[in-house]
Amino acid sequence: MITVSNVSVQFGKRVLFNDVNLKFTSGNCYGIIGANGAGKSTFLRTISGDLDPTTGSIMLGPGERLSVLSQDHFKWDAYTVMDTVMMGHTVLWDIMKQREELYAKEDFTDEDGLKVSELEEKFAELDGWNAESDAAALLSGLGIKEDKHYVLMGELNNKEKVRVMLAQALYGNPDNLLLDEPTNDLDMETVTWLEDYLANFEHTVLVVSHDRHFLDSVCTHTVDIDYGKINLFAGNYSFWYESSQLALRQQQNQKAKAEEKKKELEEFIRRFSANVAKSKQTTSRKKMLEKLNVEEIKPSSRKYPGIIFTPEREPGNQILEVAGLTKTLEDGTVLFRDVNFNVEKGDKIVFLSHDPRAMTALFEIINGNMKPDAGTFNWGVTITTAYLPLDNTAFFNTDLNLVDWLSQFGEGNEVYMKSFLGRMLFSGEEVLKKASVLSGGEKMRCMIARMQLRNANCLILDTPTNHLDLESIQAFNNNLKTYKGNILFSSHDHEFIQTVANRIIELTPNGIIDKMMEYDEYITSDHIKELRTKMYNK
Repeated sequence: MITVSNVSVQFGKRVLFNDVNLKFTSGNCYGIIGANGAGKSTFLRTISGDLDPTTGSIMLGPGERLSVLSQDHFKWDAYTVMDTVMMGHTVLWDIMKQREELYAKEDFTDEDGLKVSELEEKFAELDGWNAESDAAALLSGLGIKEDKHYVLMGELNNKEKVRVMLAQALYGNPDNLLLDEPTNDLDMETVTWLEDYLANFEHTVLVVSHDRHFLDSVCTHTVDIDYGKINLFAGNYSFWYESSQLALRQQQNQKAKAEEKKKELEEFIRRFSANVAKSKQTTSRKKMLEKLNVEEIKPSSRKYPGIIFTPEREPGNQILEVAGLTKTLEDGTVLFRDVNFNVEKGDKIVFLSHDPRAMTALFEIINGNMKPDAGTFNWGVTITTAYLPLDNTAFFNTDLNLVDWLSQFGEGNEVYMKSFLGRMLFSGEEVLKKASVLSGGEKMRCMIARMQLRNANCLILDTPTNHLDLESIQAFNNNLKTYKGNILFSSHDHEFIQTVANRIIELTPNGIIDKMMEYDEYITSDHIKELRTKMYNK
């Protein structure tokens, strides 16, 4: 349990949040949401003790342990993977080190014997005899193979370090768990494992994430940082989003009678309560909406960008034909071999691979930016494309302001360009900022504005949710669901894939898997699992 009393955080004159009074209880998972810069990570740092609040206090339950997902991937480089995980349980680790030091003494005294006896009792109480096997189970579940359990952390790549840090946070079944973007750099199998783990976690979890499917799968409550306040709502992210949109529509429709509004809200709550019963969450969590008061539902102050792709013309019957494409890296790594497929009218295809470089290489090839080792591709004569590359750095090596920057990619006067920037939430003096000083999220919004100028009937999107906040992801996702053209994309966002894609092509070093099916079916099908194993291990 975590109790937050009268907490405020202020930097200079800027108040992030004020007068926060909340209680986070065992058996619940709280998803923390808010616009970029609202203070999500700051709130976690305040609870962890890494940052002192300007006012107020934070208390844990008596004798409870708090565990935090570390963001420092170099701190443990000199330790083995196994030791790094076990160091997550600081009390047990300290006891283990004291035992080792005493047993190593040459002049072992009676006093040392009494001390060892006390340590052994505590060691047994904390299940110390299973410490390594428990750590190994977590590592294996998170995709770290046994042959790496005893290597130094410094020998791992960044993605492997992320998984070890996550194992460290989960280790020892902590009473309170704080996770800031835990799904970053995890593949779909590992994210699913983590969803299952947290959905059945019996203690208190606070999590910040931009992955909507993850938040929906694990969260019983939503903590919304908005208006400089922090409010707690029953329900997961989808419930919060839909309810805030409903409240906004009702606010705009002032003519609706109060009783009609109440009936609409109550029906909405009943519908979401029924959906909760189908989730992965444990039985105790399925009652999370029972005490919800309809008056608690309020419109959000969030601004959603206007992401609207409008094809200038309908695609013809020939979209894209790919024949025999092969690409190998300089080090000999085969990204894909002999890839053959035709894009049909209405296809919205997600491309998958164990190696994300495969999708980027394919997209670069079909956009004419990279040459394949073998094979050809041909676009239909009616097709116009708009490409969102993974790396947009080269586009922003300029001192142009945003209006002039966008004008490079389409025809129209200054007012016309400002209208597209306005859709992407650049207003007033912001449109005169230099393109070179933008944040990652701002660059992505500019790249999306650039794409909208094209009026293309085929979108090519390489990991489009990178650097975007939840509001931009939601707006992007909503438009792609109704987009009339073709879409070829890759993504780490489960909800994005599930709601947009109607076809899946997985690139492997030994050919492709090409299926017309939903993503949820694809990742749960035993037949597909067997096929994937075969294709990667030929």
